[in-house]
Amino acid sequence: MNLGNSDDKSSKIKYNMISMLVYIVGMILLVQLFNLQIVKGQEYREQSNTRLTRESVLKAARGNILDRTGNPIVSNIMGFRLDLYKSKVDNETLNNTILNIINILEKNGDSYYDNLPITIEPFGFNLQDEDSIKRWKENNKLDENASAEDCFYALKERYEIQSNDIAESRKIMAIRYEISQNGYSSTKAVEICGNLSRASAMELSERNSQFAGIDIVTEPIISYTSGSLASHILGTVGKITQSELEGKEDTYNMNDMIGKTGIQYVFEDLLKGKDGIRQIDMDIEGTVTGEYVAEEAVAGSDVVLTIDSNVQAVTEKALKDNITKISTGGFASRSDADAGAVVVMNVKTGEILAMASYPDYEPQLFVDGISNEKYNEYQETSALYNRAISGAYAPGSIFKMVTAIAGLETGAINTKTKINDTGVYPYAHKPVCWIYTDSKRGHGYLNVSQAIKHSCNYFFYEVGNRIGIDTLEKYATYFGLGKKTQVELPSESAGVVASQKRAEEENRSWYLGETLSAAIGQSYNNFTPIQMAKYISMLANGGKNVDVTLIKSIIDSNGNEMSRDMINEYVNKKLGFTSNEDTEDLNISQENLQAILEGMKDVTSESGGTAYSTFAGFNIQVAGKTGTAEVGNKTNGWFAGFAPYDNPEIAIVVVVENVTHGVYTAEVARDIFAEYFGMNASEIEESQEAIPGVQVVR
Repeated sequence: MNLGNSDDKSSKIKYNMISMLVYIVGMILLVQLFNLQIVKGQEYREQSNTRLTRESVLKAARGNILDRTGNPIVSNIMGFRLDLYKSKVDNETLNNTILNIINILEKNGDSYYDNLPITIEPFGFNLQDEDSIKRWKENNKLDENASAEDCFYALKERYEIQSNDIAESRKIMAIRYEISQNGYSSTKAVEICGNLSRASAMELSERNSQFAGIDIVTEPIISYTSGSLASHILGTVGKITQSELEGKEDTYNMNDMIGKTGIQYVFEDLLKGKDGIRQIDMDIEGTVTGEYVAEEAVAGSDVVLTIDSNVQAVTEKALKDNITKISTGGFASRSDADAGAVVVMNVKTGEILAMASYPDYEPQLFVDGISNEKYNEYQETSALYNRAISGAYAPGSIFKMVTAIAGLETGAINTKTKINDTGVYPYAHKPVCWIYTDSKRGHGYLNVSQAIKHSCNYFFYEVGNRIGIDTLEKYATYFGLGKKTQVELPSESAGVVASQKRAEEENRSWYLGETLSAAIGQSYNNFTPIQMAKYISMLANGGKNVDVTLIKSIIDSNGNEMSRDMINEYVNKKLGFTSNEDTEDLNISQENLQAILEGMKDVTSESGGTAYSTFAGFNIQVAGKTGTAEVGNKTNGWFAGFAPYDNPEIAIVVVVENVTHGVYTAEVARDIFAEYFGMNASEIEESQEAIPGVQVVR
C-alpha cells in the first residue's frame, strides 16, 4: 500500500478547507466593512457626532434652614443655569454667539457673570488699590504701565473682538474674560449665568442650534422664603471668592455659592451638599443631543433653629413700630431713635425663640447679586450689623438686680434692710438719684424690692459702696455678663464688666466713684442684648445657668440627626470657642432671689412702678425692669423682663438707641408676650396714667 500518497491527499483537503474558511471569513468582513462605510456610513457618522460625551456638575440642593416647628425659612426652588462648552467655532463666531446670548439675557432682565475689573465711559479700574491693579495686570500678562483704556483695547485685540461699539465689546469681553479665568473645553463648561429666568431658558433652548456649546441646566436656587425675616440670624450667601476657594478646590468651583455670614456661614460645611455628575451628549457643532445622570447629587443637611417664625415676625414688627413711634413723637417726647435689638429666650433651656436687630436687610439680594447702590445703603445704616450679639451697651438700671443679689448674698443687706434716699449720695463725687430735684429730694426709706420697683439710684450706690467692685464683678460674671454666650453665630461681642483690672489696663487707679457708677450699670459695664437675656433668664429660673443656643437639631439627607455633642464640637471648631469653664454654682438663696423678683413684678403691676403704665390691664403677670443710660451725647433705653411671674417661661430684653426714656421700649416686650401667650392684642388696655419721669443714670 502507498501510505505516503494517502497522507498528501489528506493534507491538501485540510489546506483547501482552511483556505475556503479564510476566504469566507474575509468575504464576510469585506461585506460588513462595505455595509459600515458605504451603505450605512452616513448614519453611523451622524451617530458618532452625537456621542461626544461631556461631564457637567449636577448641583446638590443646599440644606434647608427651618424654624422650631419645621417651617422652612430658607429653602430651594428649581431654577436654571446657563453653561457654555468649547466648540469648533472660530473667535468671530464665538464672540457673535456670546453677544447674542447676552442680548437675550438682558431682554429678559437676567444678569450674567462680569468679573472684568475695567469700567468704560470713562475708562477705569474697579479694583481696590494700585497693588491690586498691578497684580491683576501681571496675572493677565498686560503691560504694568498700561492705563485702563490700554488694557481694554489689548484684551479686545487678544479676544479678536471685531465690534467698534465699546459697550458691545465690553459685554463680549466680560464673558471672554470669565472663560480665560476659569477655563473651558469640550468637556468642561464655564458658567455664564447662575440664576437664569424661565423666559431666557425657554428661548435659548428653542434656539439651541444657533448657540454652539450652550447648555441649560436645571438646578436648585437658594430662596429666603420670608423676605427679611430673621436676616441677622440666617445670614447671607454669595459667590465664592478666590481666597475662599483656596484649599477647597475639591469641593467648590469659582461659580459656587458659599455662606458668608450668620447661620449660613457657621454651618456651611453641613448645609452644602455633595454635587453629582451629569453626562451630556453633544454633536461636533456643540448642540446638545442627550443627557443622563451618572452620579446623583446628595442634598445638604437641614438646620432646625430654635426660633419660632411667628414670634420672630411679631418681634421684628414690634421693634420697628416702636422705633418709628419714638422717632415721630408718639410718646410724651420725641427723639432720633433709629436702631435697636430684641432677644426672646426660654428661661429654662436657653433656647432663643426670636432675635431681632433693626434696621434689617434682604438676604435674597446677596443670592441674586446685590447692587452697589443697595449695598452702600446697608453700609450707611449699619443694617448688616447684628446689634443683638455684637452691640455692647451700658445696661443702666436693668443691671441693678445684679447689685441687689450681690448685696443680699454677701450679707451687706438683707431683704428687710431699708436705706434712706435723701437725693444726694454723700460720698465720692456725690451723685444724685434720678428723682432728685429742687422740690423733690429722694425716695426716702426703701427696701431692696422697693428700690427695684422705683429704680432708686441712691439705694444701689450704697449697696455698691458696701460690697466693693470685686464682689460686684464676681456676681456679674456669674450671670454671664462680660463673656460670650457662645451662641452659634460669628462676631459675638464679649462685652465688658467693670473691674479694677479693666482700669489697670488703662494704667489708672480705681476709685469709689467708679464703683458707684458700676452699681447702677454704668462705668465700664457694656453688655450685649443676648447676654442680658441670659442674665434675666437666670434670675427667672432660680439662678441656674443656661446654655444659650439657636440650634434645635441638624438632620442629614438620610434623616439622621446629629448629636448635641457633635454639634457643639463642630461649632467650637468653626468659631474658635473653647469649652466654657464650669462656673461655680453660687447657690443663690431663693429667699433673696424672691425679693428681687417681687421688685421686678411691682415695676409692671403696681402704681409707681416704672413700667406700670405699659402693663396695666395686661392679662399675664410680668416681672420687668426699665433702664436708661447716657453714653456721651446718646441715650439708650432698655426693658428686660420675664413671664409669667409665677411660672416663668420666656425672658425678653429690648434695647433701643437714641431714646428719651427706657420705659418707651416696654411696649415691644408687651406685644411679644401677647403673641407668645396667644392673647388678643386688641383686648389689651393701655393705662392712661402719665408715663413716669425720666430715669437717667449717670
